[in-house]
Amino acid sequence: MNADLVGTLAGFCTSAAFLPQVWKIWKTQSTKDISLGMYIVFTIGVGLWLAYGIIIGAKPIIVANAVTFGSAIFILRMKLKYG
Repeated sequence: MNADLVGTLAGFCTSAAFLPQVWKIWKTQSTKDISLGMYIVFTIGVGLWLAYGIIIGAKPIIVANAVTFGSAIFILRMKLKYG
């Protein structure tokens, strides 16, 4: 197995892990059990991973973190909106 394949599979798994949470928030419009502090720090971290991937030109890191960053931003926005 080559490094890009491993990175792509890892990125798929970590990005896909957020989809059930996104769906639940979208459906219920409730974020009461989600920590705002955790999502702020997490979103910053994912944004930095995305920047790192762009800087080094690593496509698996870029794609995975772009998807995860989008999901994290959505969850963070919904947390701020619905509390």
